[in-house]
Amino acid sequence: MSLILPAGYRNLLGTVENTEKAIKSVKDMFQVNLSAQLALLRVTAPMVVLSGTGLNDDLNGVERPVSFPIRSMDERKAEVVHSLAKWKRVKLAELGIGPGRGIYTDMNALRPDEDLDNIHSIYVDQWDWEKVIRPEDRNLAFLKKTVRRIYEAVKVTENKLYVEFPQIVPQLPEEIHFIHAEELLQRYPSLTPKERENAITRQYGAVFIIGIGGKLSDGTVHDGRAADYDDWSTPNEDGYTGLNGDILLWNDILGAAFEISSMGIRVDAAALDRQLTLRGQQWKKDLYFHKRLLEGSLPQTIGGGIGQSRLCMFLLRKAHIGEIQSAIWPDDMVRRCHAAGIEIV
Repeated sequence: MSLILPAGYRNLLGTVENTEKAIKSVKDMFQVNLSAQLALLRVTAPMVVLSGTGLNDDLNGVERPVSFPIRSMDERKAEVVHSLAKWKRVKLAELGIGPGRGIYTDMNALRPDEDLDNIHSIYVDQWDWEKVIRPEDRNLAFLKKTVRRIYEAVKVTENKLYVEFPQIVPQLPEEIHFIHAEELLQRYPSLTPKERENAITRQYGAVFIIGIGGKLSDGTVHDGRAADYDDWSTPNEDGYTGLNGDILLWNDILGAAFEISSMGIRVDAAALDRQLTLRGQQWKKDLYFHKRLLEGSLPQTIGGGIGQSRLCMFLLRKAHIGEIQSAIWPDDMVRRCHAAGIEIV
């Protein structure tokens, strides 16, 4: 996405001060709603992990983590997290949490390889959550039930926000629509993946696209996904593959589909082995996280990340994520945004 400057844009909350108050309201309300919907305990999380353990999120496999040596640990290398997708699973094992309950945390990450635009920043803040499930829960019906609970938490937050700030009128549809990435390809074969997302989300308002990361019938993937957390290769009840996906909302301000969450049922030992083989990454089997999963010492889980600044941006009808979070932006972007009535904090 290149920089979008919506014509006639204005801050519905009037001032930066009111925006800051509204940001706190959204964050306070949503994490309470999410915790209640999914039975999650808040835990403290790391900002850095040791290199070479396999605990950091590889994202699409090409992003470089910010890394540094630790003098007091014989110059052992550490890296700033991309996300906590795998760390959370280890934490659940350490806490001994059983099926039906989970954890969430405030995750702060750095992703310096992001292309900066309205919705991408080098600073990433999200609610990272993970929940223990039973082996028999590894199915599409359970995935959809969890997605609906998350969507309900978003809707409740939007409605409560309307009470406090009546200028923020609720716009989310009653239900979220589910579609597999392969179905999306068949429906819009001449469009790019992002164009498909725009078309389907414009139609339904809220969409969950299933199976992101797995190869489609035309040999492509809808979007990148690492091999070692989401399960994008297991056959599901709909005749496709994948037990994961993205939550997209239609953003009227930007005129585009707006991703607020990437999530899914996580790989079990069989799916991990299969996906590492498909990606030619069998060498990861010797890493700490992967060895533990393959030997069966980590629980079966479902989990994901929900962008904090992204959700605030959507619910507060903002045009740029820099209106929500304080980060680093190109000087030209800041100037252009200011001229368009978008105040970067």
